[in-house]
Formats: sequence, structure tokens, C-alpha cells
Amino acid sequence: MNTPPAPVPGLTPGALPTALLQAIAALQPSAQAQRLFHGRGGLHPGEEAWTLDAYPPVWLLTHYGPVDEVALAAVGEALQRRWAQVGAGQPLNLVFQQRDEVRADTRVLCGTVPEDHAVAEDGARYAVHLLRGFNHGLFLDMAEGRRWLRAQAAARPGARVLNLFAYTCAFSVAALQGGASQVLNVDMSPGALGIGKRNHALNGLSGRASFLPYDVWNSWGKLSRQGPYDLLVADPPAYQKGSFVAEKDWARLLRRLPGLLAPGGQALLALNAPRYNEDFLRQLLAVEAPALTVLQRLPNPPAFADVDPQRALKVLIVQAPGA
Repeated sequence: MNTPPAPVPGLTPGALPTALLQAIAALQPSAQAQRLFHGRGGLHPGEEAWTLDAYPPVWLLTHYGPVDEVALAAVGEALQRRWAQVGAGQPLNLVFQQRDEVRADTRVLCGTVPEDHAVAEDGARYAVHLLRGFNHGLFLDMAEGRRWLRAQAAARPGARVLNLFAYTCAFSVAALQGGASQVLNVDMSPGALGIGKRNHALNGLSGRASFLPYDVWNSWGKLSRQGPYDLLVADPPAYQKGSFVAEKDWARLLRRLPGLLAPGGQALLALNAPRYNEDFLRQLLAVEAPALTVLQRLPNPPAFADVDPQRALKVLIVQAPGA
């Protein structure tokens, strides 16, 4: 599960986000949830504070740190103009979130947000909530991870899956749609798991997964007894007090993996902490779980391209020994 990234400098007063405005000028209606503009990747100097996402039928504009109101107005006007051209007569629904490490101020700039808001991705439906909190129910940068898990479940009919730090259980939906026989979702937040249950209902998957509101660290015995697992997902927050702190907790998590995986089982490990590069995980694996083989690093969606790939989301696929 992701955590809010550190704030970055915004625009200089009066400057307009040229690259963002160019992206808006080419914008097309989106049927799926996806990112349109990723200033966070550093490919557009001076616009690192901006992102624009499609959560149909709503667009979400985000700015990290204080925002220049002139620039914000220019972006809003550009979206209105473009939507009048391509929106097929539908109103523009636009939410703006200004955020930093500790708080998020969210407001509707125009239009409305559905009360029961669900978005599509690869044939699945996921509940989202744009008007509260830092996280919106579906991490768009993890789309390739969900595709990988769906494909792996299809290649292993009847697979048993463990989804750690499950958040709203999007991985579980992907695994079951691929053909997994059982998914065990574990997360400390009963609220997040409640949304996860709704996601399963949205996709006709109710009754095919388990939801445990447990602290992972206090549940190894139960998890081990219900294993081993053919597929495992570990997508912890980079830093969440009382839950997971990357510096110390990745080591003890990796130590447990070999005992949870079936022979030949695979695990998806997600590191979403810009300060730690891929070698951070690889070196810990070599020390704490030397029996596991690193197969690949999954690509991030093209929209999340970063000037420094080691700063971006890092997703490693590892495999246990055996047939």
C-alpha cells in the first residue's frame, strides 16, 4: 500500500504548467482509470507538483504543496475548453486535491462525483473515493502488477493466493478473475477490507475470498497454517507507524517468505519508496531469503515514466525453489 510522497517545489509565481496544458489539449475521454499527466516523474521540469488522473466519469487534478491560483485557474479553463470539444456533451467533473505529507485539501471544482463511484480496469470494476484521504481506493501505478497476477493465476488453475497489506483488495479481484481458487486478504484496516468486499461484489466474486483484519506481524502462525501459497503479494506502505517501516520491516518480511510459498511459488514484492532503489530489496533478499530467485522487475505503466527509474515504484517478482 502506498503512502503520500514527500512534497516537491511548486511552480514559480505566475508560471503556467506548459507540459500539463499540452497534455490537456490532446486529452481524450477515458473508459478506464489511468494517469494522463505525471509531473512527479521529473520529465517536465518545473511541473513536478502536478498530476492528472482519469477516474471516469471524474478527472482528478492533484498538486503537491502550495498551488499558484493563477496556474490552477489556467488548468481548469484548459480542461473546460478541451472537454467541450471531446466530452460528447457531458459535463466536466473535476476534483482538485492539494496535498503535502500530513494533510490533503480536496474540493470539487466543477460537476459532481458519483455517490457510488466505481471505475474500470481490464474488465474489472473497483470502488474509489476521491473526496477523502490521500489514497483513492485504487493505485493506478500498480496496473501492471494486477495484470501480472491475473496472468499468473490463469497459468496456475486453482492457485492459492496470499495478499498481504491488501488495502482494498484489487489484487484479490485480479487473481480470482484469472482463476485462483482462494485468496486470503490481510490488512490492519477493517474499513479498507470493507471496500475490498465491495470490490468483490462489483465483480461477481463474493464468497470466493477471505478478509482478515489482522496485524501481519502477529498473524504468521495463522497464515502459515493456511498455506503454502502458490502466489503471494506484498505491497506494504513505505512508512506507516504501527504497521510498516521499510528500513526495518522489509528484512523480517522477506525472512518469512520461503516458509509461506509452495515449491515453485512466486511472490510480487512492491517497494514504493523513492529513497530506496531496487538494490535495497535485492540485497535484503540475498541475506534474508537466499533460496528465492529474482525473476524480473515489472515495468510501470508508461504514463508513470520517471527521469530516475530507481526513484519510481519498484516491483520485483521472486520464485521459490521446486517444480
